Amino acid sequence: MSIETPTVLKKILARKAQEVADRKSVVSVEQLKAQLEHASALRGFAKALQAKISAGESAVIAEIKKASPSKGVIRKDFDPIEIAKSYELGGAACLSVLTDVDFFQGADQYLVDARAACNLPVIRKDFIIDEYQLYESRAMGADCVLLIVSALQPQELYSLHATALALGLDVLVEVHDQRELEIALAVDNPMLGINNRNLHTFEVSLDNTFELLDQIPQNRIVITESGIHSVNDVQLMRDNNVHAFLVGEAFMRSENPGQQLKVFFG
Repeated sequence: MSIETPTVLKKILARKAQEVADRKSVVSVEQLKAQLEHASALRGFAKALQAKISAGESAVIAEIKKASPSKGVIRKDFDPIEIAKSYELGGAACLSVLTDVDFFQGADQYLVDARAACNLPVIRKDFIIDEYQLYESRAMGADCVLLIVSALQPQELYSLHATALALGLDVLVEVHDQRELEIALAVDNPMLGINNRNLHTFEVSLDNTFELLDQIPQNRIVITESGIHSVNDVQLMRDNNVHAFLVGEAFMRSENPGQQLKVFFG
């Protein structure tokens, strides 16, 4: 856990540590490793984003999210299979699926079902704090995992990143501020996510992305996360050479998530 971990995140991480311990008591890491022999072929998460960007298009990671700690239930009519199909038709590059149970009302099964319903690569959106979760992620079919700098000590980040790569998983390293960016840039990783949400106040500002942009090497795929709510937001990002987006709430509140994706990015 990072030194300046926000209070809400501390609560989530404490619960996550207990959850991981509980899961280990049910399925051992050796059992998970055995399951990897039958794991599905990886679809290439970073590669899918880069393909869109190289074609001059926006690379959209479309999120399947039922609820959040700050907003409560976002989508009552929640069907991961139909949402995944809708996103694929809408032109998404990849999917993001929340698997955290206690704070986001997610589930591992949502990822399994969503991935089976389409041909898109999928990131497991959760709070990864233990290498056990990396084996879990690969076993359930994830193509990529999220590593949040504010949730980890630097050495934990580097170790988890190395293990993820050894398993063939892509990694999205997420930062919120200057200090976290410096830690993240020490990791040789093609994707860097900038979360526009302040985890201390939960306020969202797209300026967070712009303030960090000029310090990021050109060979990184910069993914702006949170706060994309209009076509104008998308255009503003693209005008500043940001072409990859993780969008959840704006789509989840729409009757047809994939159609809303087309409205924003079509």
